[in-house]
Amino acid sequence: MSNMMNQNEIETLRELIKGIDIAMLTTATEEGLVSRPMKTQEVEFDGDLWFFTKKDTDKYDEILQDQHVNVAYVGDSYVSVRGRAEIVEDLNKKKELWSKVYNKIMQTSYEDPNVILIKVKVEAAEYWDSGNFIKKVAYYYKRMTGQSSQSTDINETLELN
Repeated sequence: MSNMMNQNEIETLRELIKGIDIAMLTTATEEGLVSRPMKTQEVEFDGDLWFFTKKDTDKYDEILQDQHVNVAYVGDSYVSVRGRAEIVEDLNKKKELWSKVYNKIMQTSYEDPNVILIKVKVEAAEYWDSGNFIKKVAYYYKRMTGQSSQSTDINETLELN
């Protein structure tokens, strides 16, 4: 495990993002925040998220300037992940995560020195559980009628220990 999240938090986050191929990666620029779709690598989540990109992209330069990023997932739930990005050029790691699909998408191979990995070390995640229909209906009913919706919260935050 590469960060301070406990095993229960990692498992919760793993289940929330499981099967969601595309995430929105947000980086900081001098002009403000920029988001773009990225394919999450198919590796069991252990506290780190992995993405392929190239050095000749804006996000590469943005991460070199400011490692703080956000990764957003939308599936059965909404998940917002805060973390620190790191550029990884390790050839063995690129080979491990590479699939033949990337040969066509990126029009190169993992051996290309321009191809890099972005590793996001997750610091915290917030999610809105929209998969539980009954809980969601109860939550919105209580909100609309002015009742306390605390007992039916569909929002949780996973923080570091």
